[in-house]
Amino acid sequence: MSAPSKLHDDEPDVDEALVRGLLADQFPRWAALPLRPVGSDGTSNLLYRLGDELVVRLPRTRGAAADVPGEQRWLTRLAPALPVAVPEPLGAGTPGRGYPWPWSVYRWLPGTVPTGERPRDPARLGRDIADFVRALQRADTTGAPAADRGAPLAPRDADTRATLARLDGLLDAGAATALWQDALDAPAWRRPGVWLHADLEPGNVLVDPETGGLTAVIDFGCTGVGDPAVDLIAAWYVLDDEGAAAFRASVGHDAATWRRGRGWALTIAAHELAYYRGRNAFMADTAARVLGRLLG
Repeated sequence: MSAPSKLHDDEPDVDEALVRGLLADQFPRWAALPLRPVGSDGTSNLLYRLGDELVVRLPRTRGAAADVPGEQRWLTRLAPALPVAVPEPLGAGTPGRGYPWPWSVYRWLPGTVPTGERPRDPARLGRDIADFVRALQRADTTGAPAADRGAPLAPRDADTRATLARLDGLLDAGAATALWQDALDAPAWRRPGVWLHADLEPGNVLVDPETGGLTAVIDFGCTGVGDPAVDLIAAWYVLDDEGAAAFRASVGHDAATWRRGRGWALTIAAHELAYYRGRNAFMADTAARVLGRLLG
């Protein structure tokens, strides 16, 4: 049973034998089900398909592990308010057998991850993602945590500028810095915070391969309440130009929010490109494509 390759320096050792042991100890009713690793370009969690209907999800890093209790709590509350499926937590695992962090068993959600290729129905996908974002923003925020990516952009300024400078030659650092400054100069969000997914990248949305419509949104590790600008990154990360136009027309928001949204797409993509070059080709290629669209 080979272990999956590691993306981060502090990842624990995980293989099928460990996962089977954790299931036998904590969820014996599922321990005899077929288990197989899921090929994924995700960077925060390892996935193991459990039978036909379940998936085991184990954080790769301490930071991802810190998100697990919040996901298990809030997904149950948010799901009824959303127009597409989101992960349904069925089991809350605890550390064991040398694995140091909480982990989860979720219901398996079918669908395919959109790639850089043209979607089957770009405008429909754009409208579907807008429907999801608007429904999420209408959800009750009572007691909700603040989202790290829902805060103002200014605290990311120095690090973002340094990252853009390191990427000079892979992108036009001058143009990127000007776009970043425009986002910083945009008027701030002054209304109460709304629920955010905060990580609407290709690996976190699932589509129907036949219709091209959105079927599910996964990985709510960044979720919380804040400025809705960050969820506009879907326009550059997930959608092509036609889909982004439909998304923008349907999701709304003023020009200032879109300026901040461009800033979020820029800072996230720049940091991903800098970190994942040589580690994860899908993430690095996606980040480079996003930066190209933003600066093109």
